[in-house]
Amino acid sequence: MLTNRSMNATGKRLARAAFVTLLMAGVAGCNTSKETTGSISRAGQASEAMSASDLQGSTDALGRKYASDPNNKPVALQYASALQMKGQNDQSLAVMRKLAIGYPKDRDVLAAYGKALAASGELKPALDAVRRAQTPEYPDWRLVSAEAAILDQLGQTQDARGLYRKALDLKPNEPTVLSNLGMSYVLEGDLKSAETYLRSAASQPGADSRVRQNLALAVGLQGRFDEAEQIARQELSPEQAQANVAYLRGMLSQQNAWNQIKAEGKSAKN
Repeated sequence: MLTNRSMNATGKRLARAAFVTLLMAGVAGCNTSKETTGSISRAGQASEAMSASDLQGSTDALGRKYASDPNNKPVALQYASALQMKGQNDQSLAVMRKLAIGYPKDRDVLAAYGKALAASGELKPALDAVRRAQTPEYPDWRLVSAEAAILDQLGQTQDARGLYRKALDLKPNEPTVLSNLGMSYVLEGDLKSAETYLRSAASQPGADSRVRQNLALAVGLQGRFDEAEQIARQELSPEQAQANVAYLRGMLSQQNAWNQIKAEGKSAKN
């Protein structure tokens, strides 16, 4: 088992990758209008339930709409979100930079712009954008959680956890907030605490595949690989199962990460 002392560099890299993915999910629904920024729809299908081919088709369709009218706010927001789901963060950020120029004070745009900046690793500008999108007298729990996630990435752990708990006061038992809090403990190497929060997150109604994948990651980092694989496959549909396993394996494919974690975990025991 990897502990806070022995957690290896490979595990931390994977944790950070998962953390940014969930950060994107946390900011995705910040819009206050009827426009949908947190999902890409195809006949009402949520992005988390899409197969790779479905997601590609939706992204292509949104790209054509965006090219014909780059200043169309709902289309640009959805297109940027679709690009992030595909891992095309630089292109997503370019879309949001252009939109932010046209809508410099729009709360929805600022929130999505902060999401795009964070996904691209530009954490301090992301923090500024998320804070400018917030309305102190009517705080949005999604923005509070997103700010906390960015602070976690900046190493301000205690401030971040205070904000997570504020977000949970605003939205009790919200799975994305619980999962972000769990990933905070993963980054610290406290995998037991992380698993507790992530299991709570995964058990909540509305928990999506990214929440479950982070639980699978926390379990896998403790050396329980079969259990991690089972969690990754526990989905409501074959499409979701395929997407989730592909997500986890994709994260672990770089430099044979599963084997690295196993080897480093064994070394820590000796």
